Amino acid sequence: MSASTASAPQLPHEDPRIESLSAITLATSDMQRAVAFYDALGFPIKFGGPREAFTSFAFGGAYLNLIADARAPVNWWGRVIIYVSDVDAIYDKALAAGLQPSFAPSDAPWGERYFHITDPDGHELSFARPLR
Repeated sequence: MSASTASAPQLPHEDPRIESLSAITLATSDMQRAVAFYDALGFPIKFGGPREAFTSFAFGGAYLNLIADARAPVNWWGRVIIYVSDVDAIYDKALAAGLQPSFAPSDAPWGERYFHITDPDGHELSFARPLR
């Protein structure tokens, strides 16, 4: 066997690990309404828009995507938790835009300040920040 065809010895390898969440994609039955909701909360749009079938918001190295889908709205499926620099300021921004959070920001026993809000298609979002 020549050196070029000899196989290299197999070295033990680490198990692959989950590294980060790249994006979450949420279905919407009304892209224009959904984009207005996320825009009102301050999500920076990266791609798409109110008249597109797919919209992407980029923040903190991750993406929140919206996809037009006639099956939306959904029944409760879970919650997206988004860390922000100031929970109370995001809450105030939501109120100023006429949105209705589920409750006012509060300090949780697990060490976060947070509040929840549901988007127009029934997706629950939690805006949070670790307590110091």
